[in-house]
Amino acid sequence: MSYDFLLTIAIILLFTKIFGLTSERVHMPQVVGALVAGVILGPSCLGLVGENDFLIKTAEIGVILLMFSAGLDTELDELKSTGLASFVIALIGVIVPFIGGVACYLLLENDPADTQNMIKAAFTGVVLTATSVSITVETLRELGKLKSKVGTAILGAAVLDDILGIIVLTVLTGFTDPTVQPMMVFVRIAAFFVFLCLIGIVMHKAFIKMDKLWGHHRRLAIYALVFCFLLSFVAERFFGIADITGAYFAGLILCNISNTRAYAASKLNVLSYMMFSPLFFASIGIKTELGGLTGRLVVFAVVLTLVAILSKVIGCGLGARMMGFQTYDAISIGLGMVSRGEVALIVAQKGAQAGLIDANMFPPIVLVVIVTTLITPILLKIGMRRQTPANTELSGKEAEMLPNTERY
Repeated sequence: MSYDFLLTIAIILLFTKIFGLTSERVHMPQVVGALVAGVILGPSCLGLVGENDFLIKTAEIGVILLMFSAGLDTELDELKSTGLASFVIALIGVIVPFIGGVACYLLLENDPADTQNMIKAAFTGVVLTATSVSITVETLRELGKLKSKVGTAILGAAVLDDILGIIVLTVLTGFTDPTVQPMMVFVRIAAFFVFLCLIGIVMHKAFIKMDKLWGHHRRLAIYALVFCFLLSFVAERFFGIADITGAYFAGLILCNISNTRAYAASKLNVLSYMMFSPLFFASIGIKTELGGLTGRLVVFAVVLTLVAILSKVIGCGLGARMMGFQTYDAISIGLGMVSRGEVALIVAQKGAQAGLIDANMFPPIVLVVIVTTLITPILLKIGMRRQTPANTELSGKEAEMLPNTERY
């Protein structure tokens, strides 16, 4: 038996932490440092770590934990309060980047008659639909605008954006097997969501009872993790749907059970932060082979990055404008949705596993993630300099006094 995997873990954890802290020093998320660490460790630079079965499987656990945590962190009350406005912003903010991503890929590989090529183009579009607002939240908090109408709209739209993206991802992964009939794909998806509703009702009630019995007890976190892995397995094994879809909805089912949510999230965050998340983000960097970059791919990467930025600003801004926001605030909402972060990496990872994203596509996608993550706080601070009623933070009492229709 080889024990090289222990050395692999040690090297990755050390480098991702060092580079993560470095990126944090310049006010950027640690995910940027972890990506850079992976590129440096991988075959593009030092060649100390290569992709292997162990890294693939541990990275998969990492991505499942990330999506489960994303589900747990979802604020259902926030979604209810933002309502129609957030839905419209999210919907158009998914459609426009999706079309932009498809168009970019077809400019690179122009063969619309090839069905598989069109699915690959669609997957590139799905990568651009993703939104990661963790850095936006910090920026809004610093500016004192997190609880403003603009801030609330951004947060609500980001949650719905992820849900819509997961649904589109689910549909596309169903078409990865060329022998499968299109109708059967939709039947499987419909069956999965029916199953999800039934199991969701049962498990929600079960966890409410456990929550009352045990409160902050470690078994609660263990049972929550078991539920996450089981739903991930069932989604992939019996419905042909990405395991991360099952993980996300497992978190969504538990997200409004106070003790379960808080306690499970605190324990899982330690598990994820200490080992599995760094391995996942580093694996993306390791997979990014810069040696394969040609002049054509460099141009594609630049164009894809520009489309990623503009499509969110235009799509989400248009949706906000349709819902009554002034043009200035609508643009601010679009700027707040630009960052792709870990969500785009998760989608890209699933695309690679399904054979729908080639290895030479990873450098452009990583560039999109890094640039949008770096540029979002800068653009948002510039975009929200002007004080308006919609971006002035309300007190809790003032926010509660506003009926939903008056918020927008």
